[in-house]
Amino acid sequence: MKDIAWKDLSRYRGELMGAAIFFIVLFHAPLARTDAFFGLRRCGNIGVDMFLFLSGIGLWFSWVKTPSFRQFYKRRLLRIFPAWLIVASLYYIPRFNWQTGSVIDLIGDITINWDFWLHDEGTFWYIPAIMMLYLWAPLYMWLVRKSPTYRWLPVLMMVWCICVQWVTPIHQAVGHIEIFWSRLPIFFLGINVGEWVRQDRRMESPAIWLLVVTFLATASACIYLEQVKHGRFPLFAERMIYIPLTVSMLLLLCELFSRTPQWFNKASAFLGTISLELYLLHAHFVMAYITPYHLGYWPTVLLTLVAAIPLAWLLHQLVKRIMPV
Repeated sequence: MKDIAWKDLSRYRGELMGAAIFFIVLFHAPLARTDAFFGLRRCGNIGVDMFLFLSGIGLWFSWVKTPSFRQFYKRRLLRIFPAWLIVASLYYIPRFNWQTGSVIDLIGDITINWDFWLHDEGTFWYIPAIMMLYLWAPLYMWLVRKSPTYRWLPVLMMVWCICVQWVTPIHQAVGHIEIFWSRLPIFFLGINVGEWVRQDRRMESPAIWLLVVTFLATASACIYLEQVKHGRFPLFAERMIYIPLTVSMLLLLCELFSRTPQWFNKASAFLGTISLELYLLHAHFVMAYITPYHLGYWPTVLLTLVAAIPLAWLLHQLVKRIMPV
């Protein structure tokens, strides 16, 4: 058996992004609490953590190549904002009450989805969250290049997550956006791992069994929590378990993609290419109109993908023509 290469996280980045968005679609499809698949379906939420970890790796490569704050923000803005602006306008403007609504509030939602920060309005929560992480990332990367000791900061971020949950003054002030705070560690760990990927660091082949044990242990814990104790534990605790689950699963998926047929990898990479657009469109522009027909879980998922993928591709192409990165 060959050594496990961290570089495979970059080699199969597209395929891994494709897997992540597929998990998120599975997570968003409605399913009865009593269904035996409920706990596993709830764990599809890990797709967000996969995105953040892989994004962190990519940001490190970009920063090492061009350590410029201006270029960094420009490239991130061109990647995220045009697609977001189009979709947010299509979503929020038709729902706006022009007699009683606040135009300032409308502009805030369309530009930065500020109701997420103010009231935990989670319609497109990932977009303001990733924008904020992009805002902080250059400073973190500058710090760790200046002094590698700062790579330990994600540990303090885990401590912060505990404080947000159980230190009352902090919880009252910022606890409503726990979904954001609990994703900080995995994103910045991704930046840390970016250097291992760049240096082509490897683990000896027997480490595959450690990855398998880590994956099985953490996945089992998360499935149990969701299936048996859903709603009776703070979600940040599960998202701390997501950290080793995400890393081990991504590395195991790399091993899987090294063995799957070329057509399968290309299909997964294609989903990864349009993952941002698919995230923006699938739930509120497609699945919302399929769900009322009560077709069942898997038909809803498949029909959502069949309808959303062409729309996501068209949006991707439109953005590329308007504002090529």
